[in-house]
Order: sequence, then structure tokens, then C-alpha cells
Amino acid sequence: AVQCITLLLFLHLASVDVGIINGTEAKPHSRPYMVSVQRNGKHTCGGFLVSEHFVMTAAHCWNYSNIGEKLTVVLGAHELQKSNSALGRVAVKFYHIHPMYDSERLLNDIMLLQLNKTAKKSQRISWIPIPTKDKDIKAKQACSVAGWGRQETNGSVSKRLMEVDVRVMDNKLCQKYWRTDYSTSRMVCAEQGFCQGDSGGPLVCKGTAVGIVSFTDSKSCNSPKMLPNVYTKISKFLPWINGIVGSMK
Repeated sequence: AVQCITLLLFLHLASVDVGIINGTEAKPHSRPYMVSVQRNGKHTCGGFLVSEHFVMTAAHCWNYSNIGEKLTVVLGAHELQKSNSALGRVAVKFYHIHPMYDSERLLNDIMLLQLNKTAKKSQRISWIPIPTKDKDIKAKQACSVAGWGRQETNGSVSKRLMEVDVRVMDNKLCQKYWRTDYSTSRMVCAEQGFCQGDSGGPLVCKGTAVGIVSFTDSKSCNSPKMLPNVYTKISKFLPWINGIVGSMK
């Protein structure tokens, strides 16, 4: 009887999701700005609504050199495998990739996806504010990141939206780790939190999206010795963002 109980307990624990990396499943639709960016109907990146017309994500989520490649976005989803997630699927009308995006260094790794139809605000769908001016993000600040990405190196993507709290790290320390790949003015970094498939999602601090998931050490997402996670610093790109988003107002 004891062995049976132990086995049942093991099976229960094995079925419980514990990612992004060391995170927990988000309360369904508690982050109504979260978007699944998909290629051929499969999740490839995260993203987030910044207005009724635009999703912000990472530039590297779209292979612009692949002629004819099209992305779609799924709004208001929690469990991507459910058939009703297709109800929130929206085509992308225009891809606004930052003109100075460097695909090798992932510098200026930011893109705005202009939706083919207006997103309607509801309990499941809404947009998140972004900074109104360029300012530094204080080290040691408690923030969070969410996504449907892998929960461990080379693992499978998550069926449900996961979230984890992270702490912002000192910019100079990040540069020490990443050296020339890190820009102290255009990037921000935090402790371990995301993995492949989380790219494009937001770093959220005090209810505002301040960063975009950009890159980390892809070979060791959940290693204790992994390098800090790097995000594109949104406030550095406000003139470019406002020029595009503002054109729809």
C-alpha cells in the first residue's frame, strides 16, 4: 500500500509543470497582454500587445531573409493546445523591424507586428504600458517574465503560460559576463528565467513592460552556472516606437 501511494505521488509530481525555468503556471488570463507568435500554426516566440494595433516582440523571431515567411499571433490564450485558441488568431499586416537590427550580435533586437485587425479589449485581451521616457532600470529590482518556451535545455515547450520572478542585475556586471555582445545603453539583464521559445516576451517591472526577451546561453538554460538573461531595453527605442504606433492614432 505504501509503495502504491508513493507511485501515485510520483506520477502526480511528474505531471506538474515547473517552468519557464524554475517558475510556475500563470493564473489563466492574468497577463492579458501576452501573445503567442506562431509560424505554421506552431508557437515560435512570445510577444505582447502594446496597443490595439501592435504586438511588440524580438526582431530575431522573424526570418526576414526567408521570402514569403508569414507569422500569425494568438491573442488571449493560456493553454495553446486548446482548439479555441484559434479564435484569437490574427494575421500580421506589416513587420516593422528596427532598421539598425544586427542579427549577429542581436543588437536593437526589437520588432513591431502590425495586426491585420484591431484587437478588442476584454478580460482575456488587453495591452500593457511601456516606459514614457528613457531611463535606467535599477539593479536588484524585482520583476517578472512569462512565456510558453522550453522549461529546460532542449526540453519541450510548455502547453500553458508559465511565469517566474527575476531580479534585475547590474549593467556593468552583465557586460563583464557577455563582454562585447552586451550594450549597457540598449540592453538590460536579469538572473536566470527564460529559455528557447520565450524570445519576444516582456520583462515586466511594476506593471510596465521594460524589456524584450532577447538572448541567453542556449546550451544551458537551467544550469546553475549559466550567464545572465539579456533583454532589449524598450525605453531606448521610444522615438522609433512612437513614430510607428502613433501613426495609427
